[in-house]
Amino acid sequence: MDDLAEPPRLVPPTAEVRESFLAGERADHLATGDPMDWMDEADRDFEAFVERRRGVRERWGVPSTTFWYVSGEHYIGTLIVRHRLTPELAEVGGHIGYHVVFPWRRRGHATRMLAAGLAESRRLGLERVLLTCAVDNEPSRRVILANGGLRDGRARGEDRFWIDLAERAARTA
Repeated sequence: MDDLAEPPRLVPPTAEVRESFLAGERADHLATGDPMDWMDEADRDFEAFVERRRGVRERWGVPSTTFWYVSGEHYIGTLIVRHRLTPELAEVGGHIGYHVVFPWRRRGHATRMLAAGLAESRRLGLERVLLTCAVDNEPSRRVILANGGLRDGRARGEDRFWIDLAERAARTA
């Protein structure tokens, strides 16, 4: 579990990880070259930024819940559960999206975070979930397969995987 004092867990977004969140997301975006302008809002008023991400929110045209994967004051990543699928999400995106920020990658966090996200999905009443990943995203594919993902073809450049939550719960009980 690295140098973490306590096991990471999924929590609603929290202001308690402000410094770690900002540092992790900055490092992640610098490594990938993705734009960082959205972080200006977080820098200005982190508590308001966090509040807008808590609870069930409408995103991608469906109710969605955002979780942060944290250990103490350490922010490790984000997981989003979409409570249902639109035709678009049924092709690309699926029920769950997740990422681990660059400083914490390659340590097994994504696999454990997705496992926790599957438990949350079951608590939300989902019976099976769809996950997708880019064809060239081998790390994400391994995370999905490690959590019981069954291949279901490809759509628009994304590999698709289904996970039966009742079957998974019976296997891990």
